[in-house]
Amino acid sequence: MWVWGGFLLLILLVLALDLGVVNRKAHVVSVKEALAFTFGVLVLATLFDVFVYFAYQNHWLGLGQHIDRVDGVVNDGRLAAVKFFTGYIIEVSLSADNVFVIAMIFEHMRVPAKFQHRVLFWGILGALVMRGTMIGLGAQLVSRYHWVLYVFGVFLVYTAVKMLWAKSDDMTDPNEALVMRLVRRVFPVCHDYRESRFLVRDAGKWMLTPLAVSLVLVETTDLIFAVDSIPAIFAITTDPFIVFTSNVFAILGLRSLYFALSSAIAKFRYLKVSLAAILGLVGLKMLAAEWLTDAVGPSFNFYLLGIVAVILGIGVLASIVVARREDRQAEPAK
Repeated sequence: MWVWGGFLLLILLVLALDLGVVNRKAHVVSVKEALAFTFGVLVLATLFDVFVYFAYQNHWLGLGQHIDRVDGVVNDGRLAAVKFFTGYIIEVSLSADNVFVIAMIFEHMRVPAKFQHRVLFWGILGALVMRGTMIGLGAQLVSRYHWVLYVFGVFLVYTAVKMLWAKSDDMTDPNEALVMRLVRRVFPVCHDYRESRFLVRDAGKWMLTPLAVSLVLVETTDLIFAVDSIPAIFAITTDPFIVFTSNVFAILGLRSLYFALSSAIAKFRYLKVSLAAILGLVGLKMLAAEWLTDAVGPSFNFYLLGIVAVILGIGVLASIVVARREDRQAEPAK
C-alpha cells in the first residue's frame, strides 16, 4: 500500500503544481509551453522507470514477487522497466486519436482557447478515477480467468481492422451525440460561457454552462478510448502497478499533447494507420504470448517496444513526406 500511496501523492503534487502554480490564471496555452510540459512528463516517466527497475530488482515494498499472467514469469528489474515503458509508449500513441476527437469537441462547442486547459485538467482527474477503476476490475478478471486475455486480444485485432476501415466523416457531431442529448434532457444548460465556471445560478435556478457540457463530452471520450487502451496494456503485463502507473503517465501528458498537436494532427494522415497497426500487433501478441515466450523468451517485450517505435516513426515520416510532396505540386498553381 505504501508504494501506491507514494505514487498517488506524486501525481497529486504534479497536478497541484500544474493548476495552482503554472496555470493558476486562465490563458491560452502556447505550443512552446505544451511541448515543455510534454517533455517534462516524459522525463518524469523515465525517472520513474528507473525506480521501477530498482524496485522490482530488489523487491522494494513487495514489488516483483508475483507471476505475470501474460508470460508466466516473475518480473525482475529489467523486465518490469521494459514493460512499463512499452505500456507508456503504447498508451501515449493511442492518445493521439483522443486528441483529434477532443479538438473536434472544442471546435463544435466553441470553447474559448483560454478555458480549454481547465476542461482538460478536470478531465484528467476524472480519467484517473475511471481508468483506475477499470484497471482494478480488469486485473481481478485476468487473475481469476486467464482466458479473458484472449478475449482482449481478439477485441484489439477487431478494433484495429475497424479503425483501418473507418473514415473521418464517420465522426459524429458532438451536438447530436447521445451524451449531449442526455445532458440537456436531465440538466438545464445556459447558452453562453460564464468565464471558467461549470455551474451558475440564473433566475433562481442552477444551470450547467457549455464548459461543463464540454467536460462531460471529454470524459465520455476518454471512457470510450479506455475500452481500447486498457486491453492493450494488459497485453504487455497483468501487473496492476505497472498497468496503472504507465496509464497515469500517459494521461498526464494528454493535456499538453493536445495543445502541442491539435493544430497539426490533421497533417499526420497516416498516423491512424500506424495506430491501427499497433493495436493489431498488440492484439496478436496477446493471443500468441505463450508461443512467443517459448520462442523468444521474455525479451520479446523489448522487441515489441522497438517495433512500436518503428511503426509510429514510419507513420509520421510518411505523412510528412506526402504533405511536402503535395505542397510542391501545388506551388505552380499559385
